[in-house]
Amino acid sequence: MDNTLFYTKLKNHKEPITVLLSKTDNFQRIPDDWYIIVTDIKGSTVSVEKGLSELVNLIATGSIVAALNIAKKHTIDIPFFFGGDGATLLIPSMLLQEIMEALIIHQENIQKEFGIDLRVGNIAVSHAYKNNQELKIAKASINELHTIPVILGNGLHFAEKTIKSRDLDFEFEVKNKQKALLDLNGMECRWNKIPPPENSNEVVSLLINAMQESEQASIFQNILEKTDEIYGPLQSRSPISIDKLELKFNYKRIKTELKAGHKKFSLINFLKVWFSGMIGKYMYLPNDQGQKYLNELKQLSDILVMDGRINMVISGSPKQRQLFTKYLDGLEKNELIIYGIYVSKKSIMSCYVQNRNAKHIHFVDGGSSGYTRAAKVLKQKAQHKKQGL
Repeated sequence: MDNTLFYTKLKNHKEPITVLLSKTDNFQRIPDDWYIIVTDIKGSTVSVEKGLSELVNLIATGSIVAALNIAKKHTIDIPFFFGGDGATLLIPSMLLQEIMEALIIHQENIQKEFGIDLRVGNIAVSHAYKNNQELKIAKASINELHTIPVILGNGLHFAEKTIKSRDLDFEFEVKNKQKALLDLNGMECRWNKIPPPENSNEVVSLLINAMQESEQASIFQNILEKTDEIYGPLQSRSPISIDKLELKFNYKRIKTELKAGHKKFSLINFLKVWFSGMIGKYMYLPNDQGQKYLNELKQLSDILVMDGRINMVISGSPKQRQLFTKYLDGLEKNELIIYGIYVSKKSIMSCYVQNRNAKHIHFVDGGSSGYTRAAKVLKQKAQHKKQGL
């Protein structure tokens, strides 16, 4: 049986994610012959502390864009998960060679241009299953424009740990370097750091793991229902507010975008990006077309990622956060979850724009790389737990 179009043909569930999580029969096992690809910046915390948060996010975004441009060429949909300082992808076997070759070029380019080490590796889904890991997926429509994959099981986190521990990036062979291609067209990073919407004072980045794999669905359902109760529905707690968006379109930003995008830093390329930015700027003017794009941008902002844990970026007040963390602390005390949190005053965003007519997606992280810093908290808690502290 050819499973290449498994995700492409998967039913798109229109009900809220909280309802979907109560119906685990709607989740399908990912085919054995698919692959998990993980990219991850080594020592990302050091890069973040050097003030390179937006570059870190752009490099992670590039991992997704490289894979999506290849999948698009073959008319195949693939699930992807943005993690701030890296990304995880699920792909059919027929795309493995092409995507891995592109990512290795991306890896080499990032090392050459910025001196940053990007880890790139893959394992077969069948390998995760042989190690007693679960991996089920459903498609969830979170608004009229945006559909996200929702994972149950620890298979992706098993893959991440395996790849990090074995440094598998050196095991993949690029068959023909002359023919290998990296296409990062559509990758952009032109927005300034974004203050939270009116009536919000902060941006919260959260990573939440369920302690028992078998209880993920019910625990995540309860947590998301509590999030709705305290912060309001997904769109109302989004850190992206149209009136707070501001383009940061300067020489340094263009130079970074070109270098990260594997494009030669030349006058011609500089002017191309500058000109496309000026055309893009027209999209943000207060006219019907501009308003339509900005409304789409908010809907297509990736502020909730479900990859076997909950990853979310929320805007709200300190009072709301205190209520929510009190609830999470209770779950953690009862050994149902473990979580990491980071609070910042702004959010950052990198983008993949195929065209400006609903064919774009915007990867959101808390300011100062909130996901990376929340992951550090989560890791420290896990270590303390292991040591019985």
